[in-house]
Amino acid sequence: MNIAKRMQVVFLFAISLILSSCISDRPAIVSTTDKNAGSGVYIEKNVLVPMRDGVKLMANIYRPAEKGSFPVLIFRTPYSKDEGDPNNESTFLNAVKRGYAMVIQDIRGRYRSEGEFAPYKNEGKDGYDTIEWAAAQPWSDGNIGTFGLSYPGAVQWLAAVENPPHLKAMVPAMCFSTIRQFIYFGGVFELDWTQWCYWYMSPDARIKKNLPGPKTWEDAEAEYKRIGIDAIEGYLPTLDMPYLKDTAPYYYEWIRHQPYDPYWDFGDLHDKYGKVKVAVLNLSGWHDEAYGAEGATTNFLGLLKERKGEKDPKTKLIIGPWRHGVGNTKRTNAGDRDFGHLAKLDYDKVVLDWLDCHVRGIKNEAATWKPVKVFVMGDNKWIETDDWPLKNTKYTPMYLCRGKDGRGSLKAEQTTGLDKSSFVSDPGNPVKDKYGTSMGAFDLSYISTRPDVLTFDTEALDMDIEVVGNIGAEIYLSADAPDCDLFVKVLDVHPDGKAYNVMPPGKEVMRVSYRDRTPERKLLQPGQQVKLNFENMRTGNTFKKGHVVRVCITASWYPIYSRNLQTGELESLSAKMQKAVINIHHDAEHPSRIILPVIPSE
Repeated sequence: MNIAKRMQVVFLFAISLILSSCISDRPAIVSTTDKNAGSGVYIEKNVLVPMRDGVKLMANIYRPAEKGSFPVLIFRTPYSKDEGDPNNESTFLNAVKRGYAMVIQDIRGRYRSEGEFAPYKNEGKDGYDTIEWAAAQPWSDGNIGTFGLSYPGAVQWLAAVENPPHLKAMVPAMCFSTIRQFIYFGGVFELDWTQWCYWYMSPDARIKKNLPGPKTWEDAEAEYKRIGIDAIEGYLPTLDMPYLKDTAPYYYEWIRHQPYDPYWDFGDLHDKYGKVKVAVLNLSGWHDEAYGAEGATTNFLGLLKERKGEKDPKTKLIIGPWRHGVGNTKRTNAGDRDFGHLAKLDYDKVVLDWLDCHVRGIKNEAATWKPVKVFVMGDNKWIETDDWPLKNTKYTPMYLCRGKDGRGSLKAEQTTGLDKSSFVSDPGNPVKDKYGTSMGAFDLSYISTRPDVLTFDTEALDMDIEVVGNIGAEIYLSADAPDCDLFVKVLDVHPDGKAYNVMPPGKEVMRVSYRDRTPERKLLQPGQQVKLNFENMRTGNTFKKGHVVRVCITASWYPIYSRNLQTGELESLSAKMQKAVINIHHDAEHPSRIILPVIPSE
């Protein structure tokens, strides 16, 4: 493009932004450059990236100050390219120091980018177009990598399944394998999405649409708390909850589409791994959001299956003890448990070493990493190995049995005779999560004092039991109601009586009417006994000598998860509740049990 033509385009773009500012609270910003933004870094802000449908997305470009063409890393976010998060900025600047150009982009409909925001729906095509645009720039050498965590992780997968030719490698951290185990968990809607929509998504929507209400994250959080969690997350029917109607219409679309509706096929990666040709580092934490460790392990195994026979399948798995977020990978604790200095990860180094190896072809440490690296809580150690599940895993059943003093026991031997344990579930008085256990390990001993929680304990262990991998649960249930939810919580009880969760609650839940994971609900019939198979429970934890393995069973975990009304009606359409007697059968013909992936001691 000649100079005159280039100046004309810049002038017209500036005019369009100035005009758009007349109908927005956000001031107009034209493309700017900063040659002194850090040592050796050249920054160009508000660069337009055209999509195939004519929508333009806005990006900031960080690149080395010297002239030349560079490999490019892309970070796409709904949280603003100008957010300034110190953890992300650290990775951006370290990438430039290693010789990359960085593209940090507002996704469609967010902040400076055009279009309508529809979470996750446009990220495949928009990601593809952004990757191919970056490959064609004069400062690019055509080799592209991506990284990011949570939403910036999911967008990488959705773009990669479109198979963009210039994408070489990616690091999609702490993200899902299927959106069906992300918006819903085990068929139960996660009410925490109200906070995400109200705190993080709605302020920008109000600015764009000139709507009243809080226009910063901080003000939105304060207003949400003023209204009250029960008034928002506890609102029934959930489709009538008014507080997101003007800013997040997609929230109600999610509720209208139940978990196994074909609507969600766009975000299900399980049948798409063969379309992904690039190097993938899967990274999560045992105390990540409930989709995280499941997503990392499932995606890793899916890629290995598709790449079977290849000398280098170009995928690896790292799972630490961490909670959700880049900053939490640098901490030694997750909630109220501390795992020692080995728990910390140098996130920038790990991410950039992987990308150096597979985008730039540098034979560094990443080239010799073991395929699997997982942290074992309790022992506070890393295991580096070739296999997942871990080699020599011994799947060890622990049976639910009648115990003493109103509590059940957890035994290696199956019970004989007829037996069951029962409780009354009242959705009007649900079991409450006092801590927010989707974000770490906390003492949950208090729940065993409730009459609507069944507790099953082992005796104090006479030796360490190292449990790493997928925990299975097979529970036989009947109820005097047409539907209910069931949570099977595995806790590590310390000698002082504190009982810590070893995973987030979304891995432990199932809606009984969705037990077959099909679009059609199957309500319980009077007297019907059903077997529930829990498949998403994952952890890496050593239950130490003197500790107790505890299983708690209940029918609610509020306010993180939506309440089952137990009438057979969906809470999206009704507010009428009823109590239910729920029976957990643990007799010879109905051996309810958990199955622990035990790693034999050396």
